[in-house]
Amino acid sequence: MLELIPPTRLRQKRISTLLFGVFAFLLLSSASANENRASVTLGAAPFETYVSNDGEPARLNAIVSEAFDSTELDIRLHVMRDAFLGSALLTGKIDGEFAYVNLGEDNSQFILSDIYLPLYLYAVSKRDNVNHITLFPHLKDNRVAIENRFANTPELRMLKEVKWSRNPSTFDAFRQLADERAPYLITSQLLAQEFNTLLTDTKGARIYFSQKPLVVTGFRLAINKNVSDANRIIDAFNAAINKMQNDGRFNKLLARPWLTKDVDGDGIADFIGSASTTHKSHTTHNAYSLDGKPTATGSRYFIDNQPYTSLSDAQKALPGENEIPASTSLLDATTYQKLIRSW
Repeated sequence: MLELIPPTRLRQKRISTLLFGVFAFLLLSSASANENRASVTLGAAPFETYVSNDGEPARLNAIVSEAFDSTELDIRLHVMRDAFLGSALLTGKIDGEFAYVNLGEDNSQFILSDIYLPLYLYAVSKRDNVNHITLFPHLKDNRVAIENRFANTPELRMLKEVKWSRNPSTFDAFRQLADERAPYLITSQLLAQEFNTLLTDTKGARIYFSQKPLVVTGFRLAINKNVSDANRIIDAFNAAINKMQNDGRFNKLLARPWLTKDVDGDGIADFIGSASTTHKSHTTHNAYSLDGKPTATGSRYFIDNQPYTSLSDAQKALPGENEIPASTSLLDATTYQKLIRSW
C-alpha cells in the first residue's frame, strides 16, 4: 500500500536528510583532518636543567614544545626513567626521543633531525691548570667524575686510560668534584656555567674549563622510521628551530644573553641577542655557539631578528642592566646549598 506523505512532513524529512548530510560531511572532514595530523609520542630521560616533568627548569622540553606549537602536528612529550626509555622504544610505546644524543650508538632505525642544541662536554676542575687539557689522554690515570648517561656510551666506554667515577645524577657528579674525590668532572658547558653562577654568587669562587670541549655532539629528535609522518615531522621541526634560533626566542628558552650562529650564511657566526634576556652590559665573551662556527670581525649582531653591523649599534636596541631581571642559575639553589657551602 502506497503511503502519501503530506507536504509538511515531506519538507521536514528533506530538512532532516539535509542536516544529516551536513553532519556526516563535517564528521568525515574532521576524521580526515585528524588523519592528516601526526599523533606521535616522543620520550626522554630526566636530565637536570634540560629535561624534566616535575616543574623544574627543562630547556629541551621548552624548546621542542615551542617548535611544535608553531605547526599543526600533534606531538606529545613523555619523560620517563632512563631504564624504561629503551624498552619503551623497542615495544613501540613511544615513537622516538626528543633529547637524543649520539655517542656511538646504532641509530639506523631512526630518522634524525638536525642538531637543535649543541652539547659541548668539557673537563672542569677546581684547579686552573685544567685549561691545558685538550684531549682525553691528558686525563690519563686521573679519577674523573661523570654522569652515567655519558659514561655508559660506546664512545666513552672505549677510553680505558681514564678512571671514571660514575654517577647517577648531575648533583652526584658535582659532589664528587666538590668533595675532591675526583679532581676532574666531565659535564656540559651549560651545566658548568649554571654551577659557576651559584658558586660565584655564594662563595666568589668558580670552576675552570678545559681549553676546548673534549666531546662535541648535540640534541636531536630521533623518530622511528616506521612512523608514517616521520619525515614531515622532522622537516617541520627543523624549519621551526631555525626560525627560533634566529629570532631571539632561543635566548629566552636557554636563559643565555648571547648566542652565536651563522645567520646570514656567509660562513662566519653572528651574535644573537634578545631584549628580553640581553642588556647593554652583557659581554659577548661567553656566547653559546649553536653551530660551532667561529665569529670574526665581520660578524653581525641580531637583536630579536633585527640586524646590526656593530655591537655598539646593537646595544642601542637593548635595555639597561636594571631594566630586565637579573639572571639566576637554573640549578636549584636549595638542593646545591650544602655542596656550595663546603666548597
